[in-house]
Amino acid sequence: MEININDLARGIDTVWVLLCAALVFFMEGGFAALEAGFIRSKNSLNIIMKVFADCTIGMLGYWALGFGIMYGLDKYGIIGTNGTFLSGDFGHLGLGIPLYAYWIFQAAFAIAVATIVSGAVAERMKFGPYLVFSLLATAIIYPVAGHWIWNPDGWLAKLGMMDFAGSAAVHAVGGWASLAAVLVLGPRTGKYNKDGSINVLPAHNLPLAALGAFMLWFGWFGFNPGSSLSGLDLNIARIAVTTNLAAASAGTVSTLYTMWKYGKPDASMIINGSLAGLVAITAGTAFVTPAGAVIIGSIAGILVVLAVGFFDRIKADDPVGAIAVHGACGTFGALAVGIFAENGGLIYTGSFHLLGVQALGVGAVSLWAFSVTTAVFYILKATVGIRVHRDDETEGMDISEHGIAAYSALEASRGRSFSQLADSLSNVSVQEENIKIGHS
Repeated sequence: MEININDLARGIDTVWVLLCAALVFFMEGGFAALEAGFIRSKNSLNIIMKVFADCTIGMLGYWALGFGIMYGLDKYGIIGTNGTFLSGDFGHLGLGIPLYAYWIFQAAFAIAVATIVSGAVAERMKFGPYLVFSLLATAIIYPVAGHWIWNPDGWLAKLGMMDFAGSAAVHAVGGWASLAAVLVLGPRTGKYNKDGSINVLPAHNLPLAALGAFMLWFGWFGFNPGSSLSGLDLNIARIAVTTNLAAASAGTVSTLYTMWKYGKPDASMIINGSLAGLVAITAGTAFVTPAGAVIIGSIAGILVVLAVGFFDRIKADDPVGAIAVHGACGTFGALAVGIFAENGGLIYTGSFHLLGVQALGVGAVSLWAFSVTTAVFYILKATVGIRVHRDDETEGMDISEHGIAAYSALEASRGRSFSQLADSLSNVSVQEENIKIGHS
């Protein structure tokens, strides 16, 4: 069979997008390891099951409704009106690859948004209500925000917002939805004392969390370069470089900053610091220079440390730092495009126009995610309830929600369970003003 050059190019682009879709989907494994490592052992299976739920029910929600809302036709720039169950005409997207390849890539993004929230609500949210949220996040909350930014008909797209791979559309949406969720849900039992002091609820496996971060970092080479949608676009090399430099600079600055602030390099801050750099560069990775990526990553490396302390002080209990990493640094990353983009950025043009568009855009999608998630959680709270019973929280959600412990063999060999050990450690009060994320 004779293949012409156009068919060959289309085939290369299709394979590229499918490969990158697999890398982005593999990030769910990274999320699972990261979140399980950052929480107590008695809840680690439960959080992994929530990540699985995002990959199952969340994927179906994006197929049934979310993709149509996100990429369907729209006269008013607000919401797609066709394309449920991958039916209808998507010709306005101008895709150079099969629709199915584009869908599987975008579906991996959608489930990532829900998974960001899963870490923030860890150790106290019921499994059933979380399934409802995961479905709504992938079917409605994220697709509406994505429609505004990435659909050619979207109102922010028409204004010229630049968000290459989703600092705003994915990370800010997931991060500020996380803040709404934890504010309605409330902190874990024993996290805060009446006098304002903070109790240690220690991460049970930081090496596992670090492995998860490395898996996420690896997957980001699909997340960002894959958003080019073409293996023939030579800019994918630059995108990979800016992605990597931002992560490296953020991790470096987090290391040095925590050494200065705490006297020792904080492992959990360095882990989340590198992730913060990846989140922050995602919007501008194709638009900034390598030097710009280093600056963006460096700022994110400090911002995440400050943000973790701030959210702890306002008693927004987030066991994995999702609000700081994705909400704060995703917002910063979207704004950074308006400053550092070679085409339209403030330092290159002296104009605030793009920065203003970026601020409007990230503010709009963040407000949307926060307000709708707040409403969803209040409705769930008033109907089926969102929080496990205090006794179940003490025993551990692996047992109460799933009937089996993640480390059952080890628990059976000890006279004292891991859950009891974790509870005893959680009673240690931290009196220092600046609490570190590894103890959150």
